[in-house]
Amino acid sequence: MTHKNTVIVTGGNGFIGTNLVRLLIDSRQYRVVNLDALTYAANPLSLADLEGHRDYEFVKGSITDRQLVDSLFQKYKPRGVLHLAAESHVDRSILSAADFVETNVVGTYTMLEAARSYWNTLPAELKKEFRFLHVSTDEVFGSLGEEGYFSEETPYAPQNPYSASKAASDHFVRAFHHTYGLPTIITNCSNNYGPYQFPEKMIPLMILNALSGKPLPVYGDGSNVRDWIYVEDHCKAVRLVFERGKPGEVYAVGAGNEQKNINLVGQICRILDDIAPPVEAPQLREQGLKSYSELIRFVEDRLGHDQRYAIDASKVKRELGWQPAVGFEAGLRQTIEWYLSNPKWVDQASGGSYAEWIEKNYAWRANKESK
Repeated sequence: MTHKNTVIVTGGNGFIGTNLVRLLIDSRQYRVVNLDALTYAANPLSLADLEGHRDYEFVKGSITDRQLVDSLFQKYKPRGVLHLAAESHVDRSILSAADFVETNVVGTYTMLEAARSYWNTLPAELKKEFRFLHVSTDEVFGSLGEEGYFSEETPYAPQNPYSASKAASDHFVRAFHHTYGLPTIITNCSNNYGPYQFPEKMIPLMILNALSGKPLPVYGDGSNVRDWIYVEDHCKAVRLVFERGKPGEVYAVGAGNEQKNINLVGQICRILDDIAPPVEAPQLREQGLKSYSELIRFVEDRLGHDQRYAIDASKVKRELGWQPAVGFEAGLRQTIEWYLSNPKWVDQASGGSYAEWIEKNYAWRANKESK
């Protein structure tokens, strides 16, 4: 089955993947084959409305399954791969890194080998058009001090098991270009936020904990800084890099929205106070809360917690004309409103093994204030 703009997206039911699949389908220029294993952080509801869409195919399976991946290349004959499938939560990697090595390193290697095999069979013109885009993170660069920014030239210095696994996958992607000529591109992005983000991540965790009257755990003294980008802005950058980026290149993507963790949690509380006041919520009345900020608790810091991330995105802006469109305050409000408006999705994402894991690994921290 041949289609000029057929692409394989790995991890399409994850947070960034869901938003990217929707962006590609809405453009009417792509046919998307979504390969996703539907592990705990992938919600089937996220793309349920696309079932039966003529430009969308879902395949349940692992990126480590070489036979399956080979069959997808042969069946759909894509013009490229947008590789997003990954284990991505730092706290989980600290508790056990095995899944991160298997998915992020072995899985990426498997995708690269399958793509190389397929690419080698293509005629010269299609070979030239093919792209393997690997979506990575700024965490591979380690931690910044109070000044400076990560760029495409920043040396790698991963400092937790998650970022180490992503750094390894980046190196394999780069090696397959330089060794075999496979036309690969890497993007390294700052922290994403927006709709469909799994509730173990900071922003949705704070939103949902607040609405339930649960403690809002902030690591250490809350001074750690992250550079935030609205997920749709990131996905537009990914699409642009896939279409116009140069093979062998790296593009750093960020929106220049640096926030201390404690300030971010405060903003979430203020927006929630405005649109869903605790005094109007029956489940919170008995706590007598006047503001969600009363739920903030400083807890024992994460092991090896990087102090600051910040991205210099001047290359992708200069060479490809990308610009972020969503301001941080507006994006944060949109995000909170989305979680308030999608209780069915939240219930699905918050149940089962996730609820058990959160209870085991976060509850004790939320109740143990640091000195």
